[in-house]
This record gives sequence, structure tokens and C-alpha cells, in this order.
Amino acid sequence: MSTYQTKEQPTFTDRMRMVFKGIIDPAAAFLNRIGLHPNTVTVLGLVGNAAGAVLIALGFVTLGGIIVLIFAPLDALDGTMARMRGEVTTLGAFVDSVTDRYSELMLLGGLTFYFIQHNNPLATIVTYVAACGAVLVSYIKARAESLGYEAKIGFLSRLERYIVLIPCLIFNIPIVAVWILAIFGNFTAIQRIYYVRKQAWSTSKNLVKGKKS
Repeated sequence: MSTYQTKEQPTFTDRMRMVFKGIIDPAAAFLNRIGLHPNTVTVLGLVGNAAGAVLIALGFVTLGGIIVLIFAPLDALDGTMARMRGEVTTLGAFVDSVTDRYSELMLLGGLTFYFIQHNNPLATIVTYVAACGAVLVSYIKARAESLGYEAKIGFLSRLERYIVLIPCLIFNIPIVAVWILAIFGNFTAIQRIYYVRKQAWSTSKNLVKGKKS
């Protein structure tokens, strides 16, 4: 287990949650009042993204982007709903993380099918690289934290990826989105790998110094 100490800075996602707290909290309270369960909202978000992915795959890119835009905010509501109900659980957090990965990969899968149908092998490969980056960014953080390190940094985390993806879908320029996601998603993965390596080296040096003293 790492003894490396860092001063964790708020991420872009954290700052956005604070900025929109006045919207997120009342919306989450309303959904709780009408009887929706946080896990139900999580599943609704997954279903919405799945519908968006199908529309994209069928060539309705703009409509798919609009559907994703409508359902994407649910990702910020389920956790807030659980906190308001006093029902925050590790299982709930696990389900939320898993559905987030499924949602994103389904959208990239829809884009892959779209580019295959349009006989664009380069865009298909780039979309695959973008999917690899998205998976690695999440996996590196989870694996690092399981070993006691921090990896909540990077240029293009999940929220930023959606901020890139949704407008490009709505304006029907998906090729721009996948190039940005492929390049900067994998760059973020490398950032996190380097950050964990830096912590590991620092821990090793501290252990050596401790033995010498």
C-alpha cells in the first residue's frame, strides 16, 4: 500500500458539480419525491445511451446526439439522489461505474458500425483507439486506487469526453469527435500512468530513507 501523500485538487468534474449544484440538487430531490430509485435513474441513463448508440449506428447521428444530451445529465443525478436518501452503498457506486463504461462503449460501438457502413476504415480504427483510451483511463484510475495510489487527474476524463462527443454528434461531425477522443483519451491514460509511476518512485525513495535512518 502506498504511503505517498498528495494534495488532491478538484477535478473538472468536481468543479462542474459545484457550479451546477443549484440545478442538480433540486432535480435529484424531485426525482426522489416522485418515487424513483437511484438505480432506476442509472438504468434509464444506460437505456438512453443505448438508444442513442442505435440511432447513430443507423445513420441518425444528430438525433442520436440529442438523445444522449437528454439522458447524459442522469449520470449526475443518481449519486446525488442516493446521498439525499442516505442510501450510498459500495454496490450502488459499482453499478454506476459499470453502467458508465457500458454507456460510453455502446456509443463508440454505434460510431464504429456507422463508419463501417460508410466504408471508412480509418475512422473505424480511430474509433477503436478512442474506445481503448476510454477504457484505459477508467481502468488505470481504478487499479491505481486499489493499490493505494491516486490517479484522478488528466486532460480528458469521462465528463470532458462527453463534452467533446455530444456537440460533434449533434452537428453531425463524428469524425472530429473520435479523433479528439483517440488522441487526448490515450494522452490522459499516459498522464495517469506517469502520475502513478511518480508516486511509486516517491514511495520507494521514502522506504529506502526510512531503512537508512
